[in-house]
Amino acid sequence: MTEWRPVVAAVAGTLLLAGCTSGADGGSATEEKKGSARSTSGSDSAGSSASADGAEPSPADGADPSSSAAAVAEDEPYTMVEELAPQTRSEAVAFVRGLTPRADNFGSGFRKAQPYESDPGEWAVLDEDCVWQRQPLPDTALASLTRRFELPGSGGKGPVQVSMTVTVHKDTTAARRDMAVSLEEALRCPNQRLNATEQVRGLYSRADPFSEARNGVTDDDLIESGELLVDGVKGALPFDWFKYRLGPVTVAATDRIGTGHTDEEASRIASQVAQGVAYTAAEIDSIGGNTARDDAEGKDSSDDAEARDE
Repeated sequence: MTEWRPVVAAVAGTLLLAGCTSGADGGSATEEKKGSARSTSGSDSAGSSASADGAEPSPADGADPSSSAAAVAEDEPYTMVEELAPQTRSEAVAFVRGLTPRADNFGSGFRKAQPYESDPGEWAVLDEDCVWQRQPLPDTALASLTRRFELPGSGGKGPVQVSMTVTVHKDTTAARRDMAVSLEEALRCPNQRLNATEQVRGLYSRADPFSEARNGVTDDDLIESGELLVDGVKGALPFDWFKYRLGPVTVAATDRIGTGHTDEEASRIASQVAQGVAYTAAEIDSIGGNTARDDAEGKDSSDDAEARDE
């Protein structure tokens, strides 16, 4: 069995720090919102600034922490309440396209890659030969959108590529099954062909529910680590995969770290990517999490009271 890479072992701890993010307000990864529901005494090394694709600079430290992410109780994960989740394919497509991940959520210097978005009616499937293929969505999924980002290479260091996929499943049971399948795939196929020129070997995976100390962010999380082999490139490169479940919604991201980066840099990049996914998790929670449900119920109750008073 492949030894667990130290860089990803460190990222597991980052999941506990990811709650310091501002979530849907698009703050930088260096911010630690005072009073945040999931803030810890630790600090993270994920630096962030305005993105190369023209995103606005992140709010300064000490900004108002009254975002929906900060309002979530400490003992509650980021989630999507099933009754607030999209119920039809058209609603799910609108939902995933309406999310607004910033390139610099993954670190300073990242920008949108081209092509940027995938077809929301398809997703990637690992076939029996351990080769990834794009296929139409099954009946258990409503929409799946992949967005791509990149950190251009410079100074003798290769580019870093990040792909993040948000999938809306038919229900929470389907999302749980998808997480289980993902965990099993690393056991079934420790060596996987990503495309015509890239393959991953020695994949090792670990899953943690919210109740486990290593996961302080979402209902469930999955982390995978392996070595990326690229045709024409000498040696193996780091490869990491993060996947979070929020009720019936899953958010997954891979990083491909180019040549020339030190182990310390690779660890920092992996940490930034994990936190970038947590930003999107916080945004999803702000739309349909427990706080959103409470707000909706409070509004409904208020409306009912007003109707009775008329």
